[in-house]
Amino acid sequence: MARQARPVFLDLRKIRLPLNAVVSILHRITGVFLILAIPVVLWLLDRSLASPEGFAQVVTIIHHPAGLVLLAIGLWWLLHHLFAGIRYLLMEFGIGEDREGSLRTARDALYAGLLATALVWLGLVL
Repeated sequence: MARQARPVFLDLRKIRLPLNAVVSILHRITGVFLILAIPVVLWLLDRSLASPEGFAQVVTIIHHPAGLVLLAIGLWWLLHHLFAGIRYLLMEFGIGEDREGSLRTARDALYAGLLATALVWLGLVL
């Protein structure tokens, strides 16, 4: 008796992706978020340059706790995307293409993005 071809249900919560796959997915997601953030950044720039009152409004928005959190998240999006992009450029030149190198460069890109975000954030806050 032949088995019927049945659809397979994949539980995505149980799939363990390797770190290089997670960094790759985060690179794509941060790229999309950066593109979606362009209108907001342009609006803030426009308001800040329109008048002294507009500048004060933008400062108030950014210094609000939600604004600070969004600023930190946006900073991480930018820096993670930068370091993951550098990782992919290095891979184009044959650096980090093997299994160990790929995991090492993925880990380095992830940590570099987090560390750079923390350092820039401390520089902005202090």
